[in-house]
Amino acid sequence: MKWNSHPTISPRHVLPVANKYNMNIRDSIDLVEASTRPAKLDTTPLPYAKNALEPVMSEATIDYHYEHLAKGYAKRYNADNTGNSGGTYVKDFNRAGNFLHNKFFPQLRPPKGANRPRGAVLTLIEEKFGTWEDFKEAFKETAMKIQGSGWAYLSTGGDIKTIANHAVRTDICVLVDWWEHAWALDYQADKEKYLDNIWKIIDWDVCNERL
Repeated sequence: MKWNSHPTISPRHVLPVANKYNMNIRDSIDLVEASTRPAKLDTTPLPYAKNALEPVMSEATIDYHYEHLAKGYAKRYNADNTGNSGGTYVKDFNRAGNFLHNKFFPQLRPPKGANRPRGAVLTLIEEKFGTWEDFKEAFKETAMKIQGSGWAYLSTGGDIKTIANHAVRTDICVLVDWWEHAWALDYQADKEKYLDNIWKIIDWDVCNERL
């Protein structure tokens, strides 16, 4: 475990939680990380122009998804002085939404060529799934089972996992937004086509840095 990859937590935070609740280290990291509430959140700037992901993801989708929705989590979090509203823990929801979008958008890049995975990510995929094509099929099968809003991701341990709504996860390698606003403008109800196309714009260098 690379503790320096999680600057907000350290062994002295995690190990007592793991021992108390009989949890593994990874789950304990998630629990501790999710419970931290920074004083202020920022939205990571896009490393590309808003029309750079076309035709996979349109400028209209980026404008709505990033400018209004993604940035909205940080704005609401920073403006919330109470921590909760209407019986739901809105501050944690906004914190998690900000966290996930700050993982999602920076791992995208303009479409170019086949854009197959390489490096450590490819090694992980081949070890766990055999081939790139087999991984994509397994990922699709898992993602299509999500009911309602959520996320699907390849973990740093090589598992395909899902997130209902929003939640902080510290083992994300490759993350796919499965909320309707991520695909509806461009693909209407065809979520499978969205998933087939999104691999064309994954920045594998960014994903490799997470391993």
